Amino acid sequence: MNISSAKVRIDYEEMYARSYAYDPIKQDYTVVEGEFKKENSIKNIAVDKINKTLRNLLLLLVVASFAGYYCAMISEYNLNTLSHQITTISDENAELENDLNRIKSLRNVDFKVSQSNYLQKAGHVMQVSAKNVVLPETKKIKLSNLTFNRAIGY
Repeated sequence: MNISSAKVRIDYEEMYARSYAYDPIKQDYTVVEGEFKKENSIKNIAVDKINKTLRNLLLLLVVASFAGYYCAMISEYNLNTLSHQITTISDENAELENDLNRIKSLRNVDFKVSQSNYLQKAGHVMQVSAKNVVLPETKKIKLSNLTFNRAIGY
């Protein structure tokens, strides 16, 4: 039986021979419609895997560089703090050394004076009678008699 039309010409006997009822394994007339993703080749799959691996490695390196930069900034901050403390302690040390040198010099002078007995307490008090002492006259300089030689520019 042949059915012919303007659009479709189908032989039903041939269709039955190829149908699922006749041969359940072979299905030539199965039609699936839709948009399907094209199957990737092995080369594309390998390139995608390499790209993902490199992307993850790059992300890991960026995170590691941020962590290293953070550690470097913390170390620099600690070094600056220690440098400031060292400078402060050094200034205090210089002041203390100056005070110590002054005290040592005063102690040395006191020790030498006590050894040489230059300063002794008076054993007894002497009394001296007062005399009329005439002080010599001092010469008074008159300012009007002085002459100044002036230089140009002064």
